Amino acid sequence: ALSKNKDDMSSGLSIDLHGSGMTSARTRERLISRLLAQGIRDTRVLDVMRQTPRHLFVDEALAHRAYEDIALPIGHSQTLSQPYSVARMTEILLADGPRRKVLEIGTGSGYQTAVLAQLVAMVHSVERIKPLQEKARERLNSLGLHNVRLRHADGLVGWPGEGGYDGIIGTAAALGVPTTLTDLLAIGGCLILPVGAGQQQSLVRVRRTHEGLQQEVIEPAHFVPMLGGVIH
Repeated sequence: ALSKNKDDMSSGLSIDLHGSGMTSARTRERLISRLLAQGIRDTRVLDVMRQTPRHLFVDEALAHRAYEDIALPIGHSQTLSQPYSVARMTEILLADGPRRKVLEIGTGSGYQTAVLAQLVAMVHSVERIKPLQEKARERLNSLGLHNVRLRHADGLVGWPGEGGYDGIIGTAAALGVPTTLTDLLAIGGCLILPVGAGQQQSLVRVRRTHEGLQQEVIEPAHFVPMLGGVIH
């Protein structure tokens, strides 16, 4: 659950968990109603998204649009994924049971990270763009979400030296399913990833079983492309 104390204020982030006007509880509830109408059914996911202050994960000028079901720019040609995409991928991740250790490829603003951190025991998150990672770290610390490890690296290589992930979520579209990521899955773990280019993207789930990998297409998707390399 989200928490705050006087020590959290040291990051300099202005904490406004409850919001007002276009970021109020009533506005958030309308978003939850839209997610329900689109088929999101996991009450754990809906509850976390109801209480997570999405307006803190965008520039103040865009805060009034934070609870619309749209993607929003966060700079560096990246976006904060639309709430439906965050809810759907998280719901799919949790569908097979509790997840202990999850890897996120593409920290971005930190919003998907914050949602995951309230639903699983440990989140590892990789971001290739250093300024985005630094802002995300401030936001997560300010919200008291301390079960997250962040790494500045090329997400396509995963997290070398780690593995045994119960779940992996990719927040940008890869041209194919990277073996560098499926190799990090534990038996029973799953990778949720948009795959494809442009308008031809699909949300894909890959499960690791004792017999090998099982891949299935879930639904159409639209994400920014997953790129290699790092930016300081």
